[in-house]
Amino acid sequence: MVKTLSTRVFRGLLGTSCLFAQEDLGAMWGTALAEAEYYRLVDIPIPPEIPMHPGSFENLPENQLAVGTRRGDIYFLSGAFDENPQPTFELFASGQDEIFAMSWRNQALTVTQFGEVTRIRDTNGDGQADDFEALTNHWGYAEGHEFAFGSKHDAQGNIWVALGLSGSYHSHNFLRGWAVKVTPDGTMIPVCSGLRSPAGVAANAEGAMFVIESQGPWNGSCSLKHLKQGGFLGHPASYNWYPYVEGQQVPAETPQSNSRILVEKKRVKELVPPVIRFPYIKMGRSISGFQLNESNGKFGPFENQFFFGDYTLSLILRATTEKINGVWQGACYPFREGLATGIMNLQFTPKGQLIAGGFTTNRQWPVRGEKPFAIQRLDWTGKTPFEIKEIRIQSNGFKIIFTKPVDTETASRAGNYVIETYTHNFGAGYGSPEVDHTNPTVKAVSLSKDHLSVHLVIEGMQESHIHDFDLSGVRSAQGEPLLHHDAYYTVNEIPSP
Repeated sequence: MVKTLSTRVFRGLLGTSCLFAQEDLGAMWGTALAEAEYYRLVDIPIPPEIPMHPGSFENLPENQLAVGTRRGDIYFLSGAFDENPQPTFELFASGQDEIFAMSWRNQALTVTQFGEVTRIRDTNGDGQADDFEALTNHWGYAEGHEFAFGSKHDAQGNIWVALGLSGSYHSHNFLRGWAVKVTPDGTMIPVCSGLRSPAGVAANAEGAMFVIESQGPWNGSCSLKHLKQGGFLGHPASYNWYPYVEGQQVPAETPQSNSRILVEKKRVKELVPPVIRFPYIKMGRSISGFQLNESNGKFGPFENQFFFGDYTLSLILRATTEKINGVWQGACYPFREGLATGIMNLQFTPKGQLIAGGFTTNRQWPVRGEKPFAIQRLDWTGKTPFEIKEIRIQSNGFKIIFTKPVDTETASRAGNYVIETYTHNFGAGYGSPEVDHTNPTVKAVSLSKDHLSVHLVIEGMQESHIHDFDLSGVRSAQGEPLLHHDAYYTVNEIPSP
């Protein structure tokens, strides 16, 4: 097959054009055809007269799907979950602005948009919103990078909102670079500082809240971060708002540029290290909205795992988290490539399907997917892929759990577990190459009785490093290679024996 060069042109904010080849975005995994055997992509048709630009999704009663758009509209879709969807679209509300989160509770949609958190209701039952209640708009905004991304309601009914900086480097407007919590009565509570350009907020199975952060200043790669009360998440531009936050003090230290997270978390006691760092391009480039899989097995073997979209590379990733010595950390894994547009958000349906959607923009941000906007659905076919299900850290190595029993010979061979580690420069420069490489040694391998997991004894684990696993030599008991043989574990803490 001859590979042709696909080229696209985007017009930037100042009217200048940006010409790029899709290959410039980074090589793909090359697994899309194999992935389709297990998770098929289903297009959700959008009427040509509707410029959808989806930015968020929510399940509604009676098997409807709500779609919030970048343009500020909310549509209710009926039939989106059908085997061969031909949904109807009903406009529920308009006049909002860049809706990047929605949550249904008590017969109302709570919407996180550019300038506020809004509770929207249909009080007379005619299918259209007629009551718009601003729960809070108590943050500043003035320019196009100052996005607001929100969560679903937590167990107490709160909405968590992550506020992007003014550009990548500054916090010119109130609480830019902070995460806040909005109570059901509209009280806004600042939680933590140090964000740069967040793009999604969600809770894990234990109820801890996390935000996904894009690569940039003080962020060597995209990363998942824990929204810890009183924490500092790495970007010091938002220090200027501490005097206005009751009960929190400005950190006594400011992180030093061109350092390492391992060094700075010892200097800046409030610094919360990234939970998972996603190696740039290998595992996404502009990671976006994410959601926890709580489908009770309807979406295959990845229950209670996070699934993430990626805007630039038009793909979906997954991740697992665990708490070690009181600090969250975990691993990320490839999942599905080949989506139609830039993915902004995801939503699991009551049937255990995964809705994915997004758009391209004229803001000089390139996207691999060709469509200007799209909604697609991932359906599990019922076949279980041979995958690295989860990696967990041990005091002397790692436990690797598989989705199927492994072949004894290939899984027992230490040479079939290739591991390297690296970290990133922690500083004010934009992003970072992988630095400080090491090569740990696999000293021993032991298989579980059911052959669904292996324990690797490792010499040379590195705190604050990504541990990059290549398991291409391992086979299942049926002789299958792994669908994706790479995985990446971020070690913040090493447990005691």
